[in-house]
Amino acid sequence: MLSETHIRRETAHKLARYALFSFLVTFILARVFVFLIMAQLLPNMYFFMHGTHVHHLNYGIFLLAVVSGYSVFRRPLGRRAEITALLYGMAMGLTFDEFGMWLHLGGSYWQRASVDAVIVVSALFGLVAFARTLKRFEKRHFWGFIVLLTALAGFGLVIYSAGIRIGDVVGPTLHDLEAASSP
Repeated sequence: MLSETHIRRETAHKLARYALFSFLVTFILARVFVFLIMAQLLPNMYFFMHGTHVHHLNYGIFLLAVVSGYSVFRRPLGRRAEITALLYGMAMGLTFDEFGMWLHLGGSYWQRASVDAVIVVSALFGLVAFARTLKRFEKRHFWGFIVLLTALAGFGLVIYSAGIRIGDVVGPTLHDLEAASSP
């Protein structure tokens, strides 16, 4: 029979997969909608309050506050925990999509820091979702871990280099598009 801690760990893996899924979908949809609005292919759906554009990272922060409070005070189980994990991933996606803007207190929406932050947060969600527990990490896994770590470092270097090249090519166009769409 499975131990109670094993069942809880499997549940944590499942909830992390839900959060990872909604995090990535929210990030991708936010980027697509912002691009389409800036390219004037969609109407301007931005929320303005007294002439100030309220960025979607604010929606993410408020949603994080609600989800965190609900998680702490209600401790959801079952289907409610799954919905909470989906909402948590969505809130993280809205917030970290504009990570560069809150890290640098302004600037362009298309900052590289936001994409880098999304990659790091996705990796952390992925570790919680798919990694073995430390108790089950055995000697025979050590070399596999070293190979995986080396491959991930190489992949990270390739992604970073490609991101710089893509930014050099596409970045000026995105910045011009953003400047042209400002009210």
